[in-house]
Amino acid sequence: MLELKNLTKTYRTGDKALTNVTLTIPKGQVMALIGPSGAGKSTLIRCINRLVEPTEGSVILDGTNITTLGSGALRKIRRKMGMIFQQYALVERLTVMENVLSGRLGYVGFWRSYFRKYPQADIDEAFRLLDRVGLLAMADKRADELSGGQRQRVGIARALIQDPRLLLVDEPTASLDPKTSRQIMRLICELCAERDLAAVINIHDVALAQMFVERIVGLKAGELAFDGKPTEMTEDVLTNIYGEEDWQATIRDVDEEDSGAEESAA
Repeated sequence: MLELKNLTKTYRTGDKALTNVTLTIPKGQVMALIGPSGAGKSTLIRCINRLVEPTEGSVILDGTNITTLGSGALRKIRRKMGMIFQQYALVERLTVMENVLSGRLGYVGFWRSYFRKYPQADIDEAFRLLDRVGLLAMADKRADELSGGQRQRVGIARALIQDPRLLLVDEPTASLDPKTSRQIMRLICELCAERDLAAVINIHDVALAQMFVERIVGLKAGELAFDGKPTEMTEDVLTNIYGEEDWQATIRDVDEEDSGAEESAA
């Protein structure tokens, strides 16, 4: 379980990116984080694993207060927080298999990773994960030969080989076409269900979030503006978070696009 208690981030300029954010995310729950650009979504994710240091408050994962840990203990707890990035963060010149195995760097030590001497159990697990995300046949391809959707699948496999208790996902579909975006969201949610993993997904596409996740949290200017089920995302809620817009029309257009894509595929 992940608990955020009064999480606050204030920059040296005095600007507040987060203000007293309090959330509890139980094991196995996939939560989408929405809000306009600059609302603090990426900052919140990075405060959880302390890529950004919170100014106040606490982050507690399975009873461990991450905000009080020293560097050594922090490195160990980060093993249990898999990160999936918008721009994939792959090493382009390495193969798909090597990129996935890089998720074990926190376990095998510098020299074994430098010479790519991973334990056979890690290699076997990497093959299983590549098979699960549909990339087994591409294990020996270089990362720079892959499409955006394929690169994101490599990033998912790399995060999962850490054997995490939590997934932190930062805009996983921002660079993808609508069909691939749905496939990636579906895959993440399926894998979380299979592994009983909690996940926090920073996402701009509200309709996509409504389609796949069980809980949506909205941020506005660094503060909680909504926390509820996808069915509770009314036009009034969206207007409060983002401002005035014809939200019903926007959602309807996405649904029609998805339906048209399915008819074309048939």
